[in-house]
Amino acid sequence: MKVGLFFGTFNPIHVGHMIIANYIAEFSDLDEVWFVITPQSPFKQKTTMLSNHHRLAMVNIAVENYPKLKTTDIEFNLPQPNYTINTLVHIEEKFSTHQFCLIMGEDNLKGFHKWKNYETILQNYQLYVYPRISEGTIKHQFFDHKNVHTVNAPIVQISSTLIRKSIQDKKNISTMLPANVWEYIDEMNFYKK
Repeated sequence: MKVGLFFGTFNPIHVGHMIIANYIAEFSDLDEVWFVITPQSPFKQKTTMLSNHHRLAMVNIAVENYPKLKTTDIEFNLPQPNYTINTLVHIEEKFSTHQFCLIMGEDNLKGFHKWKNYETILQNYQLYVYPRISEGTIKHQFFDHKNVHTVNAPIVQISSTLIRKSIQDKKNISTMLPANVWEYIDEMNFYKK
């Protein structure tokens, strides 16, 4: 089975995440896309992040009607901060019959040379890169690499930061979230302060 790993804090998961994941699951050679919920990114502060179990719960309810989309909390029990290379080694040991690939936005590919052991990742894993509107350019070594595949997914300019701020500002952004995720956030009074 060929599985694309879509890493993120998903704080919260929104329709942009869902559109990209489902597009790649349906229009590429991947059998499934797994959302890897990250407890702490080396590049993000943890101050506004909901607890691991709430973010996992939101992703679980978001994917429940999509058979090709799954979730994993594999990073919850790994040393923090989480580095992709460590997660890949661990997930391959646990699911030895699967072939894993990475799904990332163009913006992440632009900074990929800063990732821990990025050369090893690039050599051993395929990267599925979806378009993002962002500053900077992609380094030539990544743009033309045999393991880097551009996916012509829709460009969705929604961010979790925008959603959190909008909820705090009492804006109606329910259309930016899967309906069941919006209900969960509203019921739990998340992001209102």
